[in-house]
Amino acid sequence: MDDDVTPEKPIAADEALDGGVDGNPDAAPPGARRRGRLSRDEVLTTALALIDADGVEALSMRRLGKALGRDPMRLYRHASSKDALLDGVVELVLSELAVPLPQEVGGWEEALRRTAHTFRAIALAHPHVVPLLVTRPLATPLAMRPLGTLRPLEDLLELLIEAGFDGRGALHAYRLYIGFLHGHVLNELQERVQDPDEIDDVLRLGLYRLPVREFPRLRALAAELAEYDGERELDEGLDIVLTGLREQVRSTAAGS
Repeated sequence: MDDDVTPEKPIAADEALDGGVDGNPDAAPPGARRRGRLSRDEVLTTALALIDADGVEALSMRRLGKALGRDPMRLYRHASSKDALLDGVVELVLSELAVPLPQEVGGWEEALRRTAHTFRAIALAHPHVVPLLVTRPLATPLAMRPLGTLRPLEDLLELLIEAGFDGRGALHAYRLYIGFLHGHVLNELQERVQDPDEIDDVLRLGLYRLPVREFPRLRALAAELAEYDGERELDEGLDIVLTGLREQVRSTAAGS
């Protein structure tokens, strides 16, 4: 080879399949199967599917790349780290949480109730993601979180302020409300039945494993534990939360 000639850069296989070098489809070698450029939404949707199937611990860039049929290093274009990837998954899941307009559903209390049921449905659909919904915001300062994770906060604050809370009251109401939702779904997901086909409640729930003298209360509540109804308990808890918030709104109005 002549020393004056710079060798051509070889085309990586992933570049050829990903639409060519530098996004130029014409750069792909003849006969190569062309695919559209990988999108962030495709990366996050696939990551969510892996988490849904096997949990957060099973997710890695290598496994995600294999699921997408891409070089794992190319995924860093869409998520700079695994933490950024998990934040993106949380953002994707929370995009399903729409806060209805009060005037469309009969008032702010009904809007909060429907939002709560939507949140519960999301949690039950993606149980492995629930710990991320609760803990990921703690890992990042508020203003540095993905914008999509802040949208429910903004929408709920708007709803509460329109209901009559002042700014500080709306923030406290939001914290009370969202804290209740997080606690409820975490508790509901813990209510696992060991043997659904077993008739005896103690055996069905696996409570026979608990020493009788150390856990008499839990064993005595086997029937109530076996009849746990997550949706009903959500509404019962919401009744208490909304009653308290209603009184706060009245106090704010009376003092203004």
